[in-house]
Amino acid sequence: MVPTGYRPNVGLVLIAPDKRIFVGRRIGGTDENWQMPQGGVDKGETPLEAACRELWEEVGTSRALLLRQTAGWLTYDVPEALRPKYWKGRWTGQAQRWFALAFTGQDSDIDLAAHDREFDAWEWLTAAELLDRIVPFKKPIYEKVLREFRDLVA
Repeated sequence: MVPTGYRPNVGLVLIAPDKRIFVGRRIGGTDENWQMPQGGVDKGETPLEAACRELWEEVGTSRALLLRQTAGWLTYDVPEALRPKYWKGRWTGQAQRWFALAFTGQDSDIDLAAHDREFDAWEWLTAAELLDRIVPFKKPIYEKVLREFRDLVA
């Protein structure tokens, strides 16, 4: 159950065969604006359906196999000063269900422009490298996600 005041959201840990993780840099962002793909759950959509849609919209591929999902919803708060910028201040933060996916394609299958472009660059990073590049207020949730999927990414 998604806690009151939090936006329902899914996150994707897209894992390459060498256990590195896909991250994208938000358009117009800095080197602190890297993140794993994520997005809201639309009304009437299951979290798994949202995860599949977000994979296509943000990464431009469907070449992945579901490995597993987090045991429950994980939450994070957006810093109060940034809340008006995020969803016009409607939410305190996000409640996320994360999905670990094995990437089954080639790098050439990734097409950031396949849909409304959200990333201007992408890379495969190790879990440790990823944590050094994430927006600071999201780092605690990323640490939880990577702990839950540690056997898949370490």
